[in-house]
Amino acid sequence: MVVATIKCVVVGDGAVGKTCLLISYTTNKFPSEYVPTVFDNYAVTVMIGDEPYTLGLFDTAGQEDYDRLRPLSYPQTDVFLVCFSVTSPASFENVREKWFPEVHHHCPGVPCLIVGTQTDLRDDPAVREKLAKQKMQPVRKEDGDRMAKELGAVKYVECSALTQYKLKDVFDEVCCLSTDEVPLRR
Repeated sequence: MVVATIKCVVVGDGAVGKTCLLISYTTNKFPSEYVPTVFDNYAVTVMIGDEPYTLGLFDTAGQEDYDRLRPLSYPQTDVFLVCFSVTSPASFENVREKWFPEVHHHCPGVPCLIVGTQTDLRDDPAVREKLAKQKMQPVRKEDGDRMAKELGAVKYVECSALTQYKLKDVFDEVCCLSTDEVPLRR
């Protein structure tokens, strides 16, 4: 039996939680330390209807040093997750300034979800204090919804890899976009 594959590539600034998102989803464990990614991939089997699918998850480096290498992972992508941290307004702006243009330049027409990560830190007093000193605040859900609409993304979703709040929803959306059905289990 041939198992269909869904290819999902994850992009966004360095240190916004892309790798944690993937590790938490695929292993149900949260990584304890930050290790910058050059390129990595993960695979999980999901049942959609009565059919098994391999969900291929491709992690990419957000650092500028890899701007020429990263697009090599883009061909045959079914869905992009364009990530930013809700605690980093700069990473949110880079969705508009860098990531969306890069993905659409290399893969026009491929659906994109904008994903706000680290929602568990949005109301953290230390995070709020640090941002307030810079006259900033965490990115709100309404801001993500507005940007998704402005850029023509399929939708905005947000989650926490640490608490797994709405984490499965992100990948259910990926499966829906690829097959028009919601996975039954992982």
